[in-house]
Amino acid sequence: MSRRIFVQVMSVAVGMAVLDQVSKAIIRHQMTLHESIPVFSDFFHITYILNRGAAFGVLENQQWLFLLIAFFLFVLYGVFRTKLPSSRLLHVGMGLLLGGALGNALDRCIHGAVVDFFDFLIWPVFNLADVGIVIGVMLLLWYSWHHKISK
Repeated sequence: MSRRIFVQVMSVAVGMAVLDQVSKAIIRHQMTLHESIPVFSDFFHITYILNRGAAFGVLENQQWLFLLIAFFLFVLYGVFRTKLPSSRLLHVGMGLLLGGALGNALDRCIHGAVVDFFDFLIWPVFNLADVGIVIGVMLLLWYSWHHKISK
C-alpha cells in the first residue's frame, strides 16, 4: 500500500475521530448528564449518558480492555497495511473502524467513560464513533464477501 493510500486511510480515521469528539463536546457542554431531548417524541431523542462498558453496557468498567483492543487494531493495521489490496471500499472501511475506535479510546482516556447520545428508544444509546465502527466493519465484511483477500 502506498504512502498516499496510508494518508487517505488515516485522514478518514482522524476525520471520524474529530467529528466524534466535537459531537461529544457539544453534548457535554450543552446538556446535563441523563438529560433527554425529544427530537421525534416516540422515536428518537438526544440523551446524554456515560457508558463505562462496551455496546449494551457489557463489560462495564473494563476500560483497559477497550483501550487494548483499540491499540491492537492500530497495530494490526500498521503490520498488515502493506499486504492489503488497493480498494477504496477497504480503505474507507478501515479508516472508519480505526477512527471510531480512536474516538471512543480518547473518551476512555480523557473522561473515564464514553459519551453516548443517539437514543432511538428501542435500542441502546450510542455515538458517532459507534456508527463509524459499525459502518467500517460492514464495509470490510462487504469487501471480504465480494473479493477474496489473497494471503
